[in-house]
Amino acid sequence: MEYIYAAMLLHKAGKKVDEDSIKKVLAAAGFNPDESRVKALVASLEGVNIDEAIKTAPSVVSAAAPVSGESKGTKAEEKKEKPKQEEKVSEEKAAAGLGALFG
Repeated sequence: MEYIYAAMLLHKAGKKVDEDSIKKVLAAAGFNPDESRVKALVASLEGVNIDEAIKTAPSVVSAAAPVSGESKGTKAEEKKEKPKQEEKVSEEKAAAGLGALFG
């Protein structure tokens, strides 16, 4: 994740997101940058509008556990909630896949 953070920090500062800049940010933060990860990140960001990607990225929100003693909904309400849970799982899988790509 530190590689993505470095790229986002550079973007936010209005700097060019390139290999040298990412390496410098990571080194300044005390990391020993992996050359292949830096190259992969820069290649994957090529042609990407970072501002637009941030706006359209799904946010992952954790579901609150039901409070004990809280009445359970009717079966109709439970059916309505089921697609939301499936949607949340797919969003979590997508986020996990991106995390695996960038470390």
